[in-house]
Amino acid sequence: MKKYSVLGLMSGTSLDGLDIAHCSLWQEENEWKFSINQATTIPYQEQLYQQLKHAITLSPAAHQQLHITYGKWLGTQAKNFLDTHHISVDFIASHGHTSHHRPAEGITFQLGDGKALAEASGCIVINDFRTLDVALGGQGAPLVPIGDKLLFASHQFCLNLGGISNISFDKEEKRIAYDIGLANMPLNYLTAKIGLAYDENGNLARQGTLLPDLLRQLNALTYYQLPYPKSTGYEWFRAAVIPILEKFKDASTKDLLHTIIHHNCQQIAFSIKKEKPIINTQLLVTGGGALNTFYTQTLTTYLPEGIQLIVPSKTIIDYKEALVFAFMGVLRVENQINILKSVTGASRDSCSGVLHHPN
Repeated sequence: MKKYSVLGLMSGTSLDGLDIAHCSLWQEENEWKFSINQATTIPYQEQLYQQLKHAITLSPAAHQQLHITYGKWLGTQAKNFLDTHHISVDFIASHGHTSHHRPAEGITFQLGDGKALAEASGCIVINDFRTLDVALGGQGAPLVPIGDKLLFASHQFCLNLGGISNISFDKEEKRIAYDIGLANMPLNYLTAKIGLAYDENGNLARQGTLLPDLLRQLNALTYYQLPYPKSTGYEWFRAAVIPILEKFKDASTKDLLHTIIHHNCQQIAFSIKKEKPIINTQLLVTGGGALNTFYTQTLTTYLPEGIQLIVPSKTIIDYKEALVFAFMGVLRVENQINILKSVTGASRDSCSGVLHHPN
């Protein structure tokens, strides 16, 4: 098998920017190997940030226009990156930015038109990784577990702390994965109110004290009682979580942040405990939350005894998702399964992704 040169593009629910990672992917003795060669994050300018944040409220025509405009923007950023680093790639694999995700209604949409991206970048593009799975009755999420299984197999549990938290692990020879619930989304929502993009290292949260009533209300959210497979997103946060936070608007930001982190860690620990992990089990933590030292330190106090929390290099933390979408693109080209029904609940495994060629 050839060694693939791929540009992975990822924009998550936390809206902290576009992650771009140039990855090499290849097989050795039937095991997948990778390297992240160059990577960067391009913060969103305020106008685009607001457009993406509120895309769910747009009319169909305005939403379609943003889809095309954002696709062109993605292509321009990709081309600039490739030109700057003098890189050539086999293709670009783009997750896009999720504007709608209601799989129970058969709806999921990732902004960033593939054809517009291909034209602006001059490269072959693979995108739209979620809609086939939703059409097959699946959640269309989470998708990263195929990378957890094949690229990070030495870790028994893989936890991602992005806008929301999700986890994956092997159980009875099947990969299981689902969205646990909240992660950075409520933290960033609160820091935005005081003019901060995020709480660096959890320094504000560390100074706070627990609000028992808020903790109780968050832990009582119905979503946590649902069986997996399950996934969630901004719609749930807006409809179910923000109203709870607004009840406590007179509380200090430090106390709110502190309580949310404890809530998040309790839910993560509960998810792991019910799988009855064996001693000497590794939990790999990635995503922006892995850089929040108060978050990771608090999590260790809730984890079952014998679970070792592994925080990898900052490159892996920041660009694991972009890497995995690059990998999913490789699997698509190889006509191999890249979405697992055991993860999403679909009627079958699938090989997903739509190819776009520049003219």
